[in-house]
Amino acid sequence: MTTTPAALRSIDPPHDLPNEPPPRSIYRSPSGEDIIDCHPRDIAPLLAEGGSLWVDIDSTVRSQHAMLEKVFHFHPLAIDDTLNPHSRVKLEEYDGFLFVIIRGVALAASTDDPYDLETKELYCFLGPHFLVTVHAGPMASVDRVAEQLRRSPDLLARGVERALHAILDDTIDSFFPIMQQIDEFIDGLEERVFVNFDETALRDLFHVKRLVLSLRRYLQPSREVMNVLTNRPSTLLTADVQIYFRDIYDHVLRINDALDTYRDLLSSTMDAYLTQVSNRLGATTKALSVVATMSLPFVVVSGMWGMNFLTIPLSGWPHGFWVLLFVQLGLGGLLLLYLRRRRLL
Repeated sequence: MTTTPAALRSIDPPHDLPNEPPPRSIYRSPSGEDIIDCHPRDIAPLLAEGGSLWVDIDSTVRSQHAMLEKVFHFHPLAIDDTLNPHSRVKLEEYDGFLFVIIRGVALAASTDDPYDLETKELYCFLGPHFLVTVHAGPMASVDRVAEQLRRSPDLLARGVERALHAILDDTIDSFFPIMQQIDEFIDGLEERVFVNFDETALRDLFHVKRLVLSLRRYLQPSREVMNVLTNRPSTLLTADVQIYFRDIYDHVLRINDALDTYRDLLSSTMDAYLTQVSNRLGATTKALSVVATMSLPFVVVSGMWGMNFLTIPLSGWPHGFWVLLFVQLGLGGLLLLYLRRRRLL
């Protein structure tokens, strides 16, 4: 199998799929000429010229996805990964190109759950003079970089590695709006727990904590990928280009540290909530204990003087009821005083 640009050949879109759109592409020739959205059959000649080419492929379009095999001749295992929506985030080096899988995240706008995440995998093939990105359907980070390159195609003159850096950087930076939203969630939860003691806050606490743990799980593999891109020597990434990927690696570390902080804050807030529940339960138990203590003399005395004997002390005295009432109140007060002195209440 060969992967050199000289061996690449063009392919016409399948005749049974005439309405399928062609892939987006931007080409910067060695002479400085720019070509935007070139025809698929022109890709091979453009690659042979040695300029910088970026091709963006939608894997849901069969004619576009077929170019990975029939035009670029990528390894079958890498092509199979582009069809798997649950591929592991990784970096693999093949003969003639690097294959990078990265995962983008965003808060789901199509559901009513404010804590729901949607993820999308991005597959990148980096060659000596070409960059091929593959994703299923629209992807915001790729769209933003594509718009930037359309406005300034001369950015490709710096090399396809810089285009890869821009795409990966935007994909990782998509975590930051979510982090800001989590910060707002935590501020609201702290007010609900410490100020208002909203009993429904516990459910939202679990939702936000699950969101933080999910983000950490999605981010962790990207840390290893960026570390490799930053530090591993490669013929496709020079030392001066790896410095730019080091910036992305710093972003990954920064996000990871923030997620750890959020996890600790949520754990502390959850502990505080449970402590308040325990304290409120203790206060309620204390109040019930006071009521039970005050009721004990009434139960005992009333039970004794309520027995069906013919002769009971004070039963014939006209003021006997009031005497027993004050006796019961006095006994209750003495019990409370005793328990307070023993610090049992």
